[in-house]
Amino acid sequence: MSAGVPGAGLTGKIVVVTGAAQGIGLAYAQRLADEGAHMVLADLDGDKCAAAAAKITADGGSATSVQTDVADEASCQRLADDVGNRHGRVDGLVNNAAIFSTITMKPFWEISVAEWDTLMAVNLRGPWLVTKALLPALRRSPGASIVNVASDALWLGRPGYLHYVASKAGVYGLTHSMAHELGPDGIRVNTVSPGPVFTEIARETVTPQQKDAMLAAQAIKRPAGPQDMVGAVVFLLSDDSGWMTGQTLHLNGGLVHR
Repeated sequence: MSAGVPGAGLTGKIVVVTGAAQGIGLAYAQRLADEGAHMVLADLDGDKCAAAAAKITADGGSATSVQTDVADEASCQRLADDVGNRHGRVDGLVNNAAIFSTITMKPFWEISVAEWDTLMAVNLRGPWLVTKALLPALRRSPGASIVNVASDALWLGRPGYLHYVASKAGVYGLTHSMAHELGPDGIRVNTVSPGPVFTEIARETVTPQQKDAMLAAQAIKRPAGPQDMVGAVVFLLSDDSGWMTGQTLHLNGGLVHR
């Protein structure tokens, strides 16, 4: 386990990350544990999530897991009950769970209503349901911070998965409204908006030609990995960003300028 960054202010904080069993979500959880937070990993795949939490603990961190379907209100409430019973409060929440890698790219007129509804239930309803369920615990924190994960796919206008792009556009709206509604409680809400990020998860949403084109358009000429995303989340959950709310950090290597 690496040493924490002085001033990060995460030691002893209780942080929940959804979609934390693999990929970028797991990278968030591992780095936040390195910074001294106790991690609650939530994921639809309960076995993989439990194994990820056990690995963090074996590496010297502190982590537990809760099998969670973010699209299901009762499941989100079970997550909230587990965290409340164990810890009493939540200091940080990363709404990361989303459907993306399994999307088969197609024009929007070929997307079925069932596929649209399933994706929206996870990507857009999910952050709302999780935050809603955890809100009593977040309010018990002296200064909670929520990070919603959007996507710079919105600004690129990339074709082939309109439902995903629309869902992430909605995440920006969640952040802006939540920031104003929760500001009186001292709860901050911000967004990280990644560009293309490549993990161990196989994906159908980027062809080799598209990957080459995006790399050519970036200011930094290399593919991004999870390690390029985690520092911004640490910052937004820490006391160092205590005067930031309702904002978006774009993590794209200069591909998109906003």
